[in-house]
Amino acid sequence: MTDKLDLKKTDKTYYGGKPGEWARVTIPPCRYLSVSGQGAPEDAAYAAAMERLYPVAYGVKFAKKAEGRDFVVPPLSTQWWADDPSAFGEGRRDEWHWQALIRMPDFVEASDVGKAAEEKGVTGVSLINLIEGECFQTVHIGPYSDEGPTLVRLHEEVMPEAQVTFGQPHHEIYLSDPRRAAPEKLRTVIRQPVVPL
Repeated sequence: MTDKLDLKKTDKTYYGGKPGEWARVTIPPCRYLSVSGQGAPEDAAYAAAMERLYPVAYGVKFAKKAEGRDFVVPPLSTQWWADDPSAFGEGRRDEWHWQALIRMPDFVEASDVGKAAEEKGVTGVSLINLIEGECFQTVHIGPYSDEGPTLVRLHEEVMPEAQVTFGQPHHEIYLSDPRRAAPEKLRTVIRQPVVPL
């Protein structure tokens, strides 16, 4: 019997940061269950993505547990992007595109995901490898709707001073369950992959 892998404990750089401070970090390639769509997070399409992601994530978990490789299902995360990045700072949520993600351990294969999806009767969930590399990252405490000023500072001050521009899409990791935590106590890792100008 092996210990249960908890990526939140073994990969603290990925899930960490100081509130209000943008730190430069390097994120290694990671595997994720993925569902993509467009629109605001309160839209029905985003909720429907959760109804597909979680059954597959837990299906994979229990299959791997039966093989002696149990793991804690990591928090939900989502990549967000828009044709115009100012849509984030200005809250134009209908312009947002998203890719909802649940991280998987490196030992999870596409065949595991396909089998779990088939058993749960779920379609549209894929296993992807995401390479984010160099990033700026912070922790936001409070409602998601209050992230705007933090992002404006990143886009207009931090990134220009570092002489970098946008790499992969903006990525958020939701450390708190919004169904259980008060909005002012929500903790969210905000990450922006960057590349040199």
